[in-house]
Amino acid sequence: MRLLHTSDWHLGRAFHRVNMLGAQAEFIGHLVTTVRERGVDAVVVSGDVYDRAVPPLAAVELFDDALHRLADLGVPTVMISGNHDSARRLGVGAGLIDRAGIHLRTEPSACGTPVLLTDSHGDVAFYGLPYLEPALVKDEFGVEKAGHEAVLAAAMDRVRADLATRARGTRSVVLAHAFVTGGEVSDSERDITVGGVAAVPAGVFDGVDYAALGHLHGSQTITERVRYSGSPLPYSFSEADHRKSMWLVDLDADGSVTAERLDCPVPRTLARMRGTLEELLADPELGRHEEAWVEATLTDPVRPADPMARLSERFPHTLSLVFDPERAPDDPDVSYARRLAGRSDQQIAEDFVAHVRGAGPDEHEQAVLRDAFDAVRADETVREVAR
Repeated sequence: MRLLHTSDWHLGRAFHRVNMLGAQAEFIGHLVTTVRERGVDAVVVSGDVYDRAVPPLAAVELFDDALHRLADLGVPTVMISGNHDSARRLGVGAGLIDRAGIHLRTEPSACGTPVLLTDSHGDVAFYGLPYLEPALVKDEFGVEKAGHEAVLAAAMDRVRADLATRARGTRSVVLAHAFVTGGEVSDSERDITVGGVAAVPAGVFDGVDYAALGHLHGSQTITERVRYSGSPLPYSFSEADHRKSMWLVDLDADGSVTAERLDCPVPRTLARMRGTLEELLADPELGRHEEAWVEATLTDPVRPADPMARLSERFPHTLSLVFDPERAPDDPDVSYARRLAGRSDQQIAEDFVAHVRGAGPDEHEQAVLRDAFDAVRADETVREVAR
């Protein structure tokens, strides 16, 4: 069975101030063409179909168009909700849409109930594990402490239990939206840290033939059977070196996997450059970036006049301007943002405690802070979904 694995469409999202809806529509067209021309038997979409719980109408219309075009091809599609989606909204009408071969899996309670597709070698069971917010699903899975590894492991126990009841030789595919240990992050993914931990080990997916992952925006091979497709389009300059693609996966009769990486259309290349304003304007080597979307980091010791206007004369698609004067790390004028770069909310809070009272928090206080951050993030998730 030939699968096309994609994820993280983020329909409705902009890239800085650039509306990406046209590029997203071009990707959908590319997806449909690939399904038709490469003999794809099933499409899997591993979450974050939309960029937010209540997407704009234009994004909903594009999604509707994608569903109609995939259904018209007669190729089954299995989709799960991600941490950006509203599972309840995405799942509306799932029972009816199911009849058209579009299988939306947004309910955690249905993790162990597969979509069964058949080829000449027998059944392939597709298990959809939507994004599992630990604080919201721990009771469903009977875990004592909310954590990504615990709830995902419990969901996979249900998958393996169901698979054990299937006919011998039944192959299996799991769709999951999670941060798996070994994956490389980018700036455009929403933090899903719970209890100070965001990642789960790849071994949690043992026992299935292929795990089609979503959440991380870079295409990655964790193991030969566990892969991220990545987002089809860039959503931050941290993705400047990404090769945007999908996985064309062949699942053989014995469950062995071969995968081919297929490139996605690139609306415009990304470029990150650093130096003084005069250096960036004069450097002939930067000529290759004159049609790219540009993020420029200026290192001038004093902010120059009209930097964006001057940069835009040479690089008309400059979207981001960062000021980072070259200074020693202990220079008192080093910016607050630079001092906090790369530090988590937990670390910043602990630093504040240490600054105020002269000593950092003990283990109990660290746990209190973690629980507070987890509670706020879970509450934000609930309120966003309820909108």
